[in-house]
Amino acid sequence: MQKPYYKKEDFELYLGDCLKVLEDMKPETVDMIFADPPYNLSNGGFSCQAGKRVNVNKGKWDASKGVINDFDFHKQWIGACKRVLKPNGTIWISGTYHSIYQCGFALQLADYHILNDVCWFKPNASPNLSCRFFTASHETLIWARKVKKGKHKFNYNMMKNGKWPEDNLKKEGKQMRSLWSVTTPKPDEKKFGKHPTQKPLDLLKRIVLASTDANDLILDPFTGSSTTGVAAKMLGRQFIGIDMEKKYLDLSIKRFEDPTDQKGIKISITNKEYAKAKVLRKRIKV
Repeated sequence: MQKPYYKKEDFELYLGDCLKVLEDMKPETVDMIFADPPYNLSNGGFSCQAGKRVNVNKGKWDASKGVINDFDFHKQWIGACKRVLKPNGTIWISGTYHSIYQCGFALQLADYHILNDVCWFKPNASPNLSCRFFTASHETLIWARKVKKGKHKFNYNMMKNGKWPEDNLKKEGKQMRSLWSVTTPKPDEKKFGKHPTQKPLDLLKRIVLASTDANDLILDPFTGSSTTGVAAKMLGRQFIGIDMEKKYLDLSIKRFEDPTDQKGIKISITNKEYAKAKVLRKRIKV
């Protein structure tokens, strides 16, 4: 396997094509994967950001290569992820209508077993400037298990009885539903810079807590600014992130090494679980 771009404690970053890095990884070693693949939205259009009209082009990595080629790519990386997942491992995929249906079909073709589709509602979503469509204010998360007859991890009691003050739709003591209200990334999550499709830390903490245990290995094949990795670090998990852009891995490192990123961890888990996660994080060696 190629040398990590960065490695410290339980946190590894690789610079390169995720297909090549995944090919070099040992099979059935990963407990959970979170993937936020390209949405293929960089088409010269425009959107709204901080009240201003901005170009939607994010980079060559987000440009569509046509429906067939885009779908072939999704089939390739989803297949490569399945090889490294443990038999009872799960994968989460985030996307908008531009990509998520292709990803869902690719999961089915690869014989994953889909567990849920979660609607992530963004209460502070940007307005629609054209005024010709409904305002896009959600993304879809697909959660799937590697095999149909596997036994995946789901921390039901934590999801039901945990405190989730960031989500005004979650009723205390009631089962967590598949509609989550979580705002877009807060300003302090972007203090070192930002990724154009950066996900909020509250969203990734919930995903990590829901589907992994302390010391589990989490993989993000499109890591960007590594919100997944920051959540993994905070919660005592191991992490591997892959990205083709050096500048985003450098941003990831700054976030990982920031001592203030532990703030707020007690919101979603008990003090006992928090102490256990901190102890385990110190012990983990990748």
